[in-house]
Amino acid sequence: MIEIICGVKGKGKTKELLDKVNSSVQIANGNVVYLDKSQKHMYELNNKARLINVADYPITNVDEFLGFICGIVSQDNDLEEMYLDSFLTIAGLTEDADITKAIEKLDVISEKYKVRFILSISKDKADLPECAKAKVIVAL
Repeated sequence: MIEIICGVKGKGKTKELLDKVNSSVQIANGNVVYLDKSQKHMYELNNKARLINVADYPITNVDEFLGFICGIVSQDNDLEEMYLDSFLTIAGLTEDADITKAIEKLDVISEKYKVRFILSISKDKADLPECAKAKVIVAL
């Protein structure tokens, strides 16, 4: 399952995502991972969630990003949820076609390995590709 929190920059998507991960980690039976473009939110994140700074890795396009995600999933059989802040930035996505490809692949990964993905996307809901609009849970 993929859920999306969307809105233009500065609307509070990260706060919404952090609130969601911090409440989720209290009831999760498995592991929770939080991917971000920096360590900036380290102290706002519950220490039961694993923070991964994607900027520490040489990811430059959607295929490398999806490989990175698969690597994380393959190394943690207890992975239950993965939160991706600044999704477009950490995945190196600029084109709608790449966004669609990434979401479709994450859907496959989610279904096969039973991992829930929650994405923060800096776009207005109306500007999202069609495949993403139905997955929006919060539009700011």
